[in-house]
Amino acid sequence: MDNLKIQEFGEIDFSDPFFDTLKNDYSHGFINWWLKKVQLQDKAFVLYNDNFSTIDGFMYLKLENNIDDINPPLMDGCYLKVGTFKFNPAGTLRGERFIKKIFDVAIVNNVMGIYVTIFDKHDYLINLFKRYGFHSAGVKKSDNGSENVLLKKRQFTGNLEKDYPYINTNNNKYLLAIYPKFHTQLFPDSILITESSSIIHDVSHTNSIHKVYISKIQTLGNLKKGDIVVIYRTADEGKKAYFSSVATSICVIEEVRQMSTFSNKKEYVEYCTKYSVFTSEELNKLYDENHYKTSFPCYVIKFTYNIALSHRPNRKALINEVGLDSEIRWGCLKLTDKQFDKILKLGEVNESFIIN
Repeated sequence: MDNLKIQEFGEIDFSDPFFDTLKNDYSHGFINWWLKKVQLQDKAFVLYNDNFSTIDGFMYLKLENNIDDINPPLMDGCYLKVGTFKFNPAGTLRGERFIKKIFDVAIVNNVMGIYVTIFDKHDYLINLFKRYGFHSAGVKKSDNGSENVLLKKRQFTGNLEKDYPYINTNNNKYLLAIYPKFHTQLFPDSILITESSSIIHDVSHTNSIHKVYISKIQTLGNLKKGDIVVIYRTADEGKKAYFSSVATSICVIEEVRQMSTFSNKKEYVEYCTKYSVFTSEELNKLYDENHYKTSFPCYVIKFTYNIALSHRPNRKALINEVGLDSEIRWGCLKLTDKQFDKILKLGEVNESFIIN
């Protein structure tokens, strides 16, 4: 079972020691604020540990207009406020998974921007938000002290991390096939309704915005930084691809490397471990078997997980409606702009994700 839940405040154990630091940071009013949220039946994201016995993360999001309790105020439309946010770091990139949820909610609500207030002492959180395009935009003063206001608006800078999750469609587009056994662990928000969420664990490759995949598909060598990749989940064993293979996600390439370009196994393993579904044993085996090959190389690709398609067009739709050639192998298939746009339409992708 996925341990990241959306729950009403009244369903959350407020006595969990996880909340002690928040009670201390916001000693003026936090308890009353919580009780009010319980009465309103408001909801928040809650991350539990693997056996669901304690809380490891909490995030409350709120839509706001005419925000005048910060300086300077935000008066030009609707913003998403990251109202309360904390997680216990565990070396599993939990922060990135929360960041992706923030962007998902912002896109759905078509907001002007996102803002969060953070005390100076929480430098890890400040750095996390700034990594994904937030910048210092003011201060908020209250009885609890002075907090930094970090703000992100929809814009394109050319920096893949700071622009995340927005996609620049001026680059090349491809369809990339990934086997089911790897797919859902890499793309937890793209899980199929026929899959069990018990295969999603609190591990780095599941939580992360960044992903690493390794393949011998030779056309991967054509991919460049900034290229867009439509993830194509191949059919489960025993099922017909025509109906069960589906496009699930949109990603953006950060880097493509031949395995032979790593100076040694240690460098390669360190590069892959956090973001790859492969075990250490599998990574070592892949390296031993392929690192010396230059004529038929093995590729290591790193990319960002930007969009989970709301509707997943299957192979039938990709052939009949998108116009993909059923007679060729769809390992890493280049798409035309028209084909990509049709996949976005079939996938019901919010236009706010797209920057032309």
